[in-house]
Amino acid sequence: MAAFQGLPLKGGAEYRYAGDRRFYAIPPMKLTIIQTGDVPEPLRGKFGPYAKMFERMFDATGNGFSYETAKIAEGEPFPDAGALEGIVITGSAAGVYDDYAWMEPLRAFIRSAYAARIPMLGVCFGHQIMADALGGDVRKSEKGWGLGRHTYSVKGRPAFMEAAPAALAVACSHQDQVIVPPGEAEVILSSDFTPNAGLAYRNGAALSFQPHPEFLDDYTLALAELRRGKAPDEVVDAAVASVATPSDSAAVAGYIGRFFGG
Repeated sequence: MAAFQGLPLKGGAEYRYAGDRRFYAIPPMKLTIIQTGDVPEPLRGKFGPYAKMFERMFDATGNGFSYETAKIAEGEPFPDAGALEGIVITGSAAGVYDDYAWMEPLRAFIRSAYAARIPMLGVCFGHQIMADALGGDVRKSEKGWGLGRHTYSVKGRPAFMEAAPAALAVACSHQDQVIVPPGEAEVILSSDFTPNAGLAYRNGAALSFQPHPEFLDDYTLALAELRRGKAPDEVVDAAVASVATPSDSAAVAGYIGRFFGG
């Protein structure tokens, strides 16, 4: 049998053949993680950085993604949105109302990716800045801190979530909320505390969640305790107790993997 030989194809794949047998060797989908913040300094040595949390989450889905990270909050340049395969926008201590130098370029990046229908996921701040960039209203909520494991009703079932149960329990840590979703968005997760907790966009290639499926329980607990003194003790205590609720984060990660076509 002849040795394998290859010819390059679009996207880095190769057409390979050995004798009369032909194969397509398709590389894994690359997710570009737009890191807009990081694990708080007191917890970073044990748990950080955010990008690695997402890599662990995606690796556990078994979809074989590859990764690159752009730390835009640290001054790294934005990639060309239209040239990317998939985009993940992380959480951040920033709010959409803050005046950081990278904020307007991030909005432009989101709009460009949306127009090009590049698959794009936003989580927590990523959820908020996507909504803000695409015409929604995002503010600090009068309800205060959302911490610990919250349970969200499933309000919509796009194809990648068609098997979702009636409710999903996922960790959260936030004060800001999407108050009014963009007109392009459908609410797919909701709770009394966070009515617009999950959004699927009508271009079919944008998805965002207020909660954090990438958080493991030990980090959820550590982060809640770190908020003590900023959030009321009763909120922190309830957050710590809530981690006893079984997590649906792995299921949500699976839906996200399907969204990205894994």
